[in-house]
Amino acid sequence: MLYFPAMTGSQYESALHGTDARMIDRHQLHRDGYALLHRAIPAEWLGALRDAFDAGVKPSEQWPVPRGADWRHSMLDLDPNVQAVCRLPLLLKVVGTLIGERFFLAQVEGREPLAGGGHQGLHRDLSAQRPGDTVNALAFFDDYGPDNGATRLVPGSHRPAPGAPPFDLNDEFRCTQLAGTAGDILVFDADLLHAGSLNPSGARRRSILIGYFAEPRYASHLATAHLRNVRMDTSERFDP
Repeated sequence: MLYFPAMTGSQYESALHGTDARMIDRHQLHRDGYALLHRAIPAEWLGALRDAFDAGVKPSEQWPVPRGADWRHSMLDLDPNVQAVCRLPLLLKVVGTLIGERFFLAQVEGREPLAGGGHQGLHRDLSAQRPGDTVNALAFFDDYGPDNGATRLVPGSHRPAPGAPPFDLNDEFRCTQLAGTAGDILVFDADLLHAGSLNPSGARRRSILIGYFAEPRYASHLATAHLRNVRMDTSERFDP
């Protein structure tokens, strides 16, 4: 796993201007399929981000496609603070390293497991046209861990070895369950096996799920954007 230290003061200012000196181990990133960016969101942003999440919560029937009853879902893709998180320089740098070509921000929505809910089986979100053309990020607005449904994942599972037997989705022996603090961002290849976990304590675990697509996916993205409730402008492009 790649783990980046907290970014404060001059480090954050340099990152905003694209001169962040911290290096990305590209080999490790592609091998593991994910990176955890520790406290990538400035602490002073978190209050406004939590407010945006709570203000955008909508019941399942107000979404184009029904949502799971054991999750809280928030429409917040038009919020400027959320959009700023989606464009954090370090986040875009890691996304670009994984995708490896010009890409765009495709969608973002808020998700939070309710008390006694949130459990998912291991799954892949899947690339659309070729391996690596889709990268997801989970930005956490609250501390997270086993007590409030933190994400589980299987490092390296996004690129099975040639001839390897299919992965048993019920075998969680190789799973890693994450834990960390508000402001962390998990970035992962969409083909990586991952899942939400049960929230046994009911403690809040607000996050946003962000999707980034390789530029060739734009036409298909537009065809399904209404089903994913994408309201924001997705015309901006980013170079890896």
